[in-house]
Amino acid sequence: MRTADRLVAGAIRRGGPAVGVLAVTSVAGGVLALALPYTLGRTADARSGGWLAVSVAVVGLLVVCDTLGVWAGAASGAQAAAWLRHRLLRQVVGVGPGLTRSIPEGDLVTRLGMNAEEVGRAPDAAITGVTMLIPAVGSLVALLLIDPWLALTLVAGLTVIVLVLRAFLRTSTALAGEYQEAQADIASRLVDAVAGVRTIAAAGTAAQETRRVLAALPQVRAHAMELWRVRAQAGVQAAVVIPLLEVCVLGVGGFRLASGDLTAGELYAAARYVVLGAGLGSALGYVSQVARARAAARRLAEVLDECPTPHGVRHLPAGPGALTFHDVMAAGLHIPNLKVPGGAAVAVVGRSGSGKSRLAGLAARLTDPARGQVLLDDVPLHRLSRTALRQAIGVAFERPALVGETVADTIGPGAEEAAHAAGAGTFIRRLPSGYATALAEAPMSGGERQRIGLARAFAHGDRLLVLDDATSSLDTITEHQVGRALSADSRTRLIVTHRAAMAARADLVIWLEHGRVRGYDRHGRLWRNPDYRAVFQAEAS
Repeated sequence: MRTADRLVAGAIRRGGPAVGVLAVTSVAGGVLALALPYTLGRTADARSGGWLAVSVAVVGLLVVCDTLGVWAGAASGAQAAAWLRHRLLRQVVGVGPGLTRSIPEGDLVTRLGMNAEEVGRAPDAAITGVTMLIPAVGSLVALLLIDPWLALTLVAGLTVIVLVLRAFLRTSTALAGEYQEAQADIASRLVDAVAGVRTIAAAGTAAQETRRVLAALPQVRAHAMELWRVRAQAGVQAAVVIPLLEVCVLGVGGFRLASGDLTAGELYAAARYVVLGAGLGSALGYVSQVARARAAARRLAEVLDECPTPHGVRHLPAGPGALTFHDVMAAGLHIPNLKVPGGAAVAVVGRSGSGKSRLAGLAARLTDPARGQVLLDDVPLHRLSRTALRQAIGVAFERPALVGETVADTIGPGAEEAAHAAGAGTFIRRLPSGYATALAEAPMSGGERQRIGLARAFAHGDRLLVLDDATSSLDTITEHQVGRALSADSRTRLIVTHRAAMAARADLVIWLEHGRVRGYDRHGRLWRNPDYRAVFQAEAS
């Protein structure tokens, strides 16, 4: 939990100026709460208006401190949660698609949302909880000055309360972690269900899918009930100790009053100090918040511990965009040596599971090989700076995620020219505001989304285009238009496809089988091999 505790401490530091306000008001409130019994005691003994006025002023300042403390707690929590979410989002984007292999997408959303908010509450819980020690310790000192026997009685009670809080923190931290993991399981299943909602509707399996998504609900309930049981148990223990402590102190104080060692005002003040000191038991709620924050921080730390994709500092020299695979090994894909000539259009074909998308991901440096190197114009991709890499390589996918405020933002610089090459210009102009149409107001079919994704790749890659089955949803006419644009393009083009027509248009074809290069030649020559023809027949069927 050390990493998680450091993250909680970081959230407290990043709570902004409101953390300072919270600390000042909490400390001031603790001191004022400590002063109130003294002023009330002096008022009872002196029976003068001066001490009464002081008591009223102390109460007024307590109200002001409580009000500012509530505001500062909320403000610091929002600031800390925002810092955490920005840090986590940068980490998720930096690590790349490999992160979802270890942490499901729904779980990631839960961590960036609910868990970050729980850690964000740490400033309020920790500062307020710690400053509750001021009245407790101050009450002990005040009772020591009034009468040592009363102070000794309070020490015994506070020891029991501290032990209860410590045991509660340890147990509730573990339970909170299990509770959050069960919630994340439901979120992950829900994200999967939403992604496949059309398939579920078509198959008529809504009831079964609902049961699958909510399968972890009994676990959530069990963990929640256990959390409440532990909190109730700790609350009952503290609730039993506090009144017994008050009775003991009042009993001892009564004997001291009868013997003349205490005044009535001192006994009243002592009774108030006991209540303040025993108020440490009310820290149970703050301890519970800290426990949830620590458990949530542990889950966030798992994301932050993932190594982001490292980038170098080199830039590409002038070159045609030659792509070289040298002794590459990556998750079932082995390419001893292969060179894609600069400016060539090379199709990548093969049966499902042959490694086509893996090869495309290596070429675009969406993933790194376990062994070997991928080079662009003789520069290893991992040595390029992030800016140089993304300026050089444009990537389009079968199901592109469209990001940006408007259609033009999504495509990038040179949007109209790129959209025309991708066959998207006509339907974009029909949108309510053309290229300035907000994405939320531009419902698109699968083929239209693919064309936008293609246009984005055309706009960004100035040396290499990697198209991972990015034309699969296009109609024949649009695919022909895109094919002509690709044929006329001077950049190097690596095109993953399952269509023979697209492979026939390419200069060369990489034929993959079982993660290895079975053939690398022109489509016409490979077509003489019946196994090669069977690849397209299998895809068509």
